[in-house]
Amino acid sequence: MEQPRGELATLTTDRLVLRAPRESDIDAIFAACQDTEIQRWTVVPVPYRREDAEFFVRTLAPAGLAADAEYIWCVVESGTGRLVGTQAVTRKPGDPNAASVGWWTAKEQRGRGYTVEAARAVARWALTDLGLRRLQWLAYVGNEGSRAVAERVGYRPEGTLRSYAEQRGVFHDAWVASLLPSDLD
Repeated sequence: MEQPRGELATLTTDRLVLRAPRESDIDAIFAACQDTEIQRWTVVPVPYRREDAEFFVRTLAPAGLAADAEYIWCVVESGTGRLVGTQAVTRKPGDPNAASVGWWTAKEQRGRGYTVEAARAVARWALTDLGLRRLQWLAYVGNEGSRAVAERVGYRPEGTLRSYAEQRGVFHDAWVASLLPSDLD
């Protein structure tokens, strides 16, 4: 299923809808990103202000999509529309057939399997509909929650990159794993 350029595919699972960020998501994104664990393991600004959520929804997500470089979904519960988290696929510079993935999950939504469910849908979309040859997951060493999600989705560990991933001016060691089309079940 080919998506028209400039439109983000809406993905659905048994319990979730993954769709483009909307104005109505700003307050929920702002609230979720107050969580110290999201701030610890991602590159969201600290402190996270409402203006940051507005920038994410109004500028960052649409600009990445328009450039065909980054695809960002808000993940919401099917029945309630309540924000679960976000998922992103970012093309690798210099290699349009490979991309990195990332996600965060609102504190009150963790432990329900939602992030694994969403990450599987995103991986299938990226490797089939988008036609990528490789997805790469990267997380700061110690981010066991993200690592567990990646493993359950089927990402294969490739090692630890020393002093690799930058966060607010500091470089951290990072775990790396990949998922290829042949890894999809």
